[in-house]
Amino acid sequence: MKPSQIPLTTTTQNHVDIEDILQDLILLKDGSVCLVLEISAINFGLLSETEQDATIYAYAQLLNSLTFSIQIIISSKQKDISDYIVSLDKQLTSISSPLLRGQLAKYRDFVKTVVRQGNVLDKKFFISIPCSSFELGAGAAANSLSSLIPGSKPKGLPRPKQDIIERAITNLSPKRDHLVRLFARIGLRVRQLTTNELLQFFFDSYNRGQLGTKVNPTIPKQT
Repeated sequence: MKPSQIPLTTTTQNHVDIEDILQDLILLKDGSVCLVLEISAINFGLLSETEQDATIYAYAQLLNSLTFSIQIIISSKQKDISDYIVSLDKQLTSISSPLLRGQLAKYRDFVKTVVRQGNVLDKKFFISIPCSSFELGAGAAANSLSSLIPGSKPKGLPRPKQDIIERAITNLSPKRDHLVRLFARIGLRVRQLTTNELLQFFFDSYNRGQLGTKVNPTIPKQT
């Protein structure tokens, strides 16, 4: 059989631990679930020494008060200004004054040059709260342990997706609310990423060369 005639029996999705993303949660192939929170930032360098010490102390208290595990994620990628450039182009078509239109065109070109040459980065901060398969019941735990055996193949989810998600929501919601309150004391805003935002986040993470591409959540999952 020629190489071009060999049927494809697998996809890159088989190498990704994510089973599905639904109800603003990430369902992994071993039956565990996690949610992702986006955290606002503060300019630490602009704070006074007293404010810096207070912020460090409050952050230390936050970490010491946790009774569950978290993962801190810092995403740094090139700033995407495509939407802003499109809005400037629309304004150019609506301006009747040649002088104003020329000035706006120069400003648009200046912004594009600065971002391209200066390599302006967009840095965001996230926290992932996991809910392990052990916390979701014996069936999920057994499935997770079996996946650690060398040569064993995944047996699929231990129970229906909706059942896993409902258990995970009960487990993760109090943890999320606890973190929201703690970060509010430091002056940081916290919000949970939605399903569409999670899809976009992972698409950007796995496709660094396609900056600005928007994910269509209606595309069915390949098998």
